[in-house]
Amino acid sequence: MTQEDGQLDSLVRKRIRALRVAQGWSLEELATRANLSQSSLSRIENGRRRLALDQLVTLARALDTTLDQLVENAADDVVISPMIDGSHGLMRWPVKGDPGMSVMRQRMTDPPPDNPARMRAHPGREWLVVLSGTAILMLGHRRFRVETNQAAEFPTMMPHAIGAEGGACEIMGIFDRDARRGHQKGASAVGDRKPTAEASRAPAHSGPRPRGGFRHQG
Repeated sequence: MTQEDGQLDSLVRKRIRALRVAQGWSLEELATRANLSQSSLSRIENGRRRLALDQLVTLARALDTTLDQLVENAADDVVISPMIDGSHGLMRWPVKGDPGMSVMRQRMTDPPPDNPARMRAHPGREWLVVLSGTAILMLGHRRFRVETNQAAEFPTMMPHAIGAEGGACEIMGIFDRDARRGHQKGASAVGDRKPTAEASRAPAHSGPRPRGGFRHQG
């Protein structure tokens, strides 16, 4: 057995135990679900019994996961550096587990645009959380105040824009593929202009409709 094989073997055994504990199951309970003896399962977790493929398949099913997930190796590229768009005050990180998703962070100082013609609408969904300050979210004909640690979620086919209220505001948004493309097109249309209200609309929102916590300013 190579060192890499030994590390994967150890990882799988630890994963089986961690998944069992997360379910709140004793050795006996998981052994019963996987049609194994309690002593066999104990030896599997403790490295005193060889991992057999048929047993791994049964254990994966009993733990409500898949064989691929059970034997998945640790990724080397755990730490991800952001891509930075300084002209629009944006930092973006890809989500490797779901290439259609990305995370963006933006600092804004300008309020949202007063002109409804400058609001965006495009396919997709967005979700945002306010890290500091207070954000104003324009959503169709409605206006919402989203304060620090509050979040907003809505479909981006609804015309929308976001800006700061009463000073600097920092937000972090999660975008699906369509929403990210919509904002990238909007950012490229801004060109080299200063990141005023136009740029401050970038990270935003996703989901059905804003809920809980933020105040609707009629």
